[in-house]
Amino acid sequence: MITRLLVRGMLAGLLAGLLAAVFAYAVGEPHIERAVALEEAAGTAAHPHPAAEPADHSHGEDALVSRGGQRFGLFLALALYGVAIGGLFALVYAAVRGRAGPRSEPALAVVLAAAAFAAVVLVPFLKYPANPPAVGDPDTIDQRTVLYLVAVAVGILAAAAGAATHRLAADSDPRVRWPAAGAVTLLPVAAAWILLPEIAEVPAGFPADLLWDFRIASLGTQAVFWLGVGTLFALASRERTPAPPASAAA
Repeated sequence: MITRLLVRGMLAGLLAGLLAAVFAYAVGEPHIERAVALEEAAGTAAHPHPAAEPADHSHGEDALVSRGGQRFGLFLALALYGVAIGGLFALVYAAVRGRAGPRSEPALAVVLAAAAFAAVVLVPFLKYPANPPAVGDPDTIDQRTVLYLVAVAVGILAAAAGAATHRLAADSDPRVRWPAAGAVTLLPVAAAWILLPEIAEVPAGFPADLLWDFRIASLGTQAVFWLGVGTLFALASRERTPAPPASAAA
């Protein structure tokens, strides 16, 4: 059973990753191209003699990895990401099935995917949204990575705490159970929002429309991925009601 769920999750993740890559290419790539052009223009202004510029500085065709290679890498990375995350999704699904969430297997898949999107993507995004090229100090990349992972951990723990509270209060009035679960979920998120340090590295004069268009495209890519995982896994796990015995039909 676990093996079948694992294969189902990996296949769903692979297809969802490819769908997300198509979305990222169609919606996000124009914003990346614009950001790359701004970064290269700023680099040219800072280093007016191209011969003195490092060969791997450019993001264009002469870069260490060409833009064509980067686009191929986008599809490959999201496909591999989908396989890995789909497998983890299947393991979590197997762990909670029959213990928490909806009894219907397709409904459980959709709810679990929505919870994963909120915990792993939305909570970190609200504090540390994605930035396009030319935004961010290379010297702070380790700090930014650690803070982002902390935000992801907070989101996962908050979702788990909310689900546990809802389960423990299963016998109580729904008017109490749902607000209690919501409060337990939001409390660590609010605390992290207040306590985690801000990262403000957007350079002065960077186009605000480009910044937010890129961020929305990045969030949309993740939304497409998790919608794909939940929907595809749900379609694959639809329960088939067995046909009634011949005696009962008679």
